[in-house]
This record gives sequence, structure tokens and C-alpha cells, in this order.
Amino acid sequence: MGDFDDRVQANMDVLLDEICAEFTNGGDHESRKFIAEQLVQVARAGKTTLGELTYVGRRAPVQLQNKSRSA
Repeated sequence: MGDFDDRVQANMDVLLDEICAEFTNGGDHESRKFIAEQLVQVARAGKTTLGELTYVGRRAPVQLQNKSRSA
């Protein structure tokens, strides 16, 4: 994640921790990885405001849940 300035990286770190704190035991590795990848993907697309990152971060667990249901 060294591609981003300190503020964006800090926002992504905090969001990842906040979102995963809602999972049992902070979420498993695969869940955390999926959410982190979603945050990195949107940040690389230029959406780096806290609001944009939060939106994507909050949607990621829903996508993860839907992904596991369809598998």
C-alpha cells in the first residue's frame, strides 16, 4: 500500500480495523484481505476521500457475504 500518501493509507488502515471489528474475532484472514483489496482498488482509481473509502469499505462485507453464498 505504499502507493498512497500517509493520510489515505491511515484512513484505509483505520477503516479496515473498524469494519473488521464487527466480525467475530476481528474477521479471518481472507475476509480482511478481501476488504483491504476493495479499499486499495478504489484508492487506485482516485477515490481517496474518507467518504469514498468508507462507502466502499462498508459495502465490502456485504459483497463478501454474497460471494460466499453463491459459492
